[in-house]
Amino acid sequence: MPNSFVYILSSRNNSVLYTGVTSNLSKRLIEHKTKFYPNSFTARYICSKLVYFLEFQNIKDAISFEKKIKAGNRRNKEKLIQSLNPDWKDLSEGWIMKP
Repeated sequence: MPNSFVYILSSRNNSVLYTGVTSNLSKRLIEHKTKFYPNSFTARYICSKLVYFLEFQNIKDAISFEKKIKAGNRRNKEKLIQSLNPDWKDLSEGWIMKP
């Protein structure tokens, strides 16, 4: 069974956050960065900077964690991001294509 990922994207200035879940992180990031779905939240708010991700062995656990993140407030999301990525760098730099 393929692994799954929970991820958080931010806008360039980190003012907008988006939390998602996927079984193919590279493909999903390309979709976000190229605005494959032009009417989506991430396209409208230009959220394409990967600031957090966590891999899971199964999709059920990933979805459960995604729901927990989405139910939390912004401060909790910021703490989660800072635990892995204190400088809020784009973690996809160097391993994902640019739009």
